[in-house]
Amino acid sequence: MPVQITIIGLGQVGASIGLALKERGASVKIVGHDKDTRSAKAAQEAGAVDTYKHNLPDSVRDARIVILALPLAEVRETLELISQDLSEGTLVIDTAPAKATVESWAKELIPQGRFYVGLFPAIHPDLLHGIDYGVKAARADLFHKGIMVVTAPYGTPENVFKLTTDLITLLGSLPLLTDTAEADGLVSKVQILPQLAAAALLDATLDQPGWQEAKKLAGKPYATVTSGLAYHDDSASLRDAALNNRENTVRLLNAYISSLLQLRDEIESNDSDALGSRLDNAWSGRIHWFEERVEAEWLNMEGQKVDAPSFGERVNQMLFGSALADRAKSK
Repeated sequence: MPVQITIIGLGQVGASIGLALKERGASVKIVGHDKDTRSAKAAQEAGAVDTYKHNLPDSVRDARIVILALPLAEVRETLELISQDLSEGTLVIDTAPAKATVESWAKELIPQGRFYVGLFPAIHPDLLHGIDYGVKAARADLFHKGIMVVTAPYGTPENVFKLTTDLITLLGSLPLLTDTAEADGLVSKVQILPQLAAAALLDATLDQPGWQEAKKLAGKPYATVTSGLAYHDDSASLRDAALNNRENTVRLLNAYISSLLQLRDEIESNDSDALGSRLDNAWSGRIHWFEERVEAEWLNMEGQKVDAPSFGERVNQMLFGSALADRAKSK
């Protein structure tokens, strides 16, 4: 019988994980769950999951790997609901921001003999300007030419790390092992700050004087800058991500505000040279970053190949052995 992987949250990330595993021919059964039955049904129709279950605890009872592809606001409650139904040796993986916070929840809620690893994925550079979200935006190559940040509690068995990195390789990505402090710093810089900047722009323009006419004129620059806010399923998830990563977020907001103030001062003082230099640096820096991101020369997939058909068998071997060792260590 194939090993079961359960994916909870069948939006773009969760459904893409299922599609990628199917495309690679991994010998697993993929069970899905989503609080929105329409998303679960759409994921099954797209081939991302073999089946889906309406009852959340039922969806994890036979799973060897449980992947939480959820907004941060839903992670703790989900862990509370599934914790007592996780079989011994099960690996729980999440993809939300605020890795230190989620790791603390996992330590509190996941029973002994089960394991937790945190991931945060980067998506394919060709898809960075996409405007679709949810299961309709899922793709088997979503994680290609990207990296995945990997964090885990101290003492996590080597077999669990190996299994996680094999899974990441099957998804077409490259693992970046780090600790929660570094991971949260990176996520704050490239995800939370841009979304808060989008919120600030909207706050400064929506329903302000002249908006009734301005909204008819707003075009690509406005849509592009504010589109990042839609990455979260709801405002509560962005709120929780910022508050649970408060120190990094405040530090980055201070730097962002300082940059805005300098721009304002240069415009106010009609300092053409300073303003031109600042904008030139930003312009060229953006081009350079995007070219590097597209080329992804830092990726070296040599030696990272994984035998997909045997993946399910190795899941059982690795997790069962790690669970026995963890149980023996706790005695």
